[in-house]
Amino acid sequence: MKVLALASYPVEAAATRFRLQQFVEPLAARGVTLSIHSFLDSQQFKQLYRQKSWPRTAMGLSKSSVRRLRDLDAARQADVILIQREAMMFGPPVIEWLGARVMKKPMVLDLDDATYVSYTSPTYGGLGSVLKWFSKTDDLIRWADVVTCGNRGIAEYVSSKGTAARVIPTVVDTDVFRPGPEGVNRNPLVLGWIGTHSTFPYLESIFPVLSELAGRHKFRLKVVGAGKESISVPGVEVENSAWEIDRDVEDFQSIDIGLYPIDASLYSGWASGKSGFKAVQYMAVGVPYVATPVGGSAEIGEEGTTHLFATTNEEWRQALHDLLADADRRQQMGSAGRRHVIEHYGLEAQADKLASALLEAAERKNLERGTAFRS
Repeated sequence: MKVLALASYPVEAAATRFRLQQFVEPLAARGVTLSIHSFLDSQQFKQLYRQKSWPRTAMGLSKSSVRRLRDLDAARQADVILIQREAMMFGPPVIEWLGARVMKKPMVLDLDDATYVSYTSPTYGGLGSVLKWFSKTDDLIRWADVVTCGNRGIAEYVSSKGTAARVIPTVVDTDVFRPGPEGVNRNPLVLGWIGTHSTFPYLESIFPVLSELAGRHKFRLKVVGAGKESISVPGVEVENSAWEIDRDVEDFQSIDIGLYPIDASLYSGWASGKSGFKAVQYMAVGVPYVATPVGGSAEIGEEGTTHLFATTNEEWRQALHDLLADADRRQQMGSAGRRHVIEHYGLEAQADKLASALLEAAERKNLERGTAFRS
């Protein structure tokens, strides 16, 4: 079976890397050839969230749009079209409409975020909201034969629209994401967060807690991917660095306690659609973490065994204090998290689910046509 995957972002983006790229070889072993065509290239992706680069970004988007139209030739040769969130980053879903409604190709939509919820872009403001065309996701759900969902909340939304929903969490290859060298004792301990410019406000929401804790515990705050030239937290030593794909695993391994705050008051319902992927990454490398139980993070791991939950500032203060003060508990939680990921979030098991969803979409479409699908 030939599958054409249309993604908004190149492999540098987690959604493309972990929802598509890492499945190429496992799917091939299951008789599925996955070809990934991204809307943005790597250079465009680097410039995307730099406000000063918007003229160059606008020109790049125009070129990407022309390139995407050429992908329609590949779509004609595919047995199934897999859309990761959206085929194009702006405007109405023209490409998806041509593929699913005109060419009558089976379509699988992959949603690892609540893209049906509108929000104001921290980079482009209201203009970004207009160009984003948030209403397209409901159309894509309606046109899709199957929707693969990053968590149960997204799946419930999809099911409410009458489309088949299959939950496939975002996972990592545990042979790659694994604990760092044993016997490393960092002094001071490292509290770490790895994210993006759009999720950095979540981390900022617990800065007052971190400042207070710094008066009782010695630690360093490691921030990766915030998109800020400088970050200051009163009383806290901060290491601020840009995200780099070649350093991704190493960055997670360099953390003693992971931070996963989600402020549900920011971006409204969009936060509840987060797939909880950071929790999987922390556990895979054997790092205990504290998370806000919102969206996918509420479903992943075992509270009290692999991680702690915190919502209020007081809960964050107590949870982080407990982990900072107890080395044995950190070690036990980290080990439990590693076991949990291997047992419940293995790459091969999720590849089975994805292959099944792609085949289901092909069979659904062919039943409509009155023909049998043959891979």
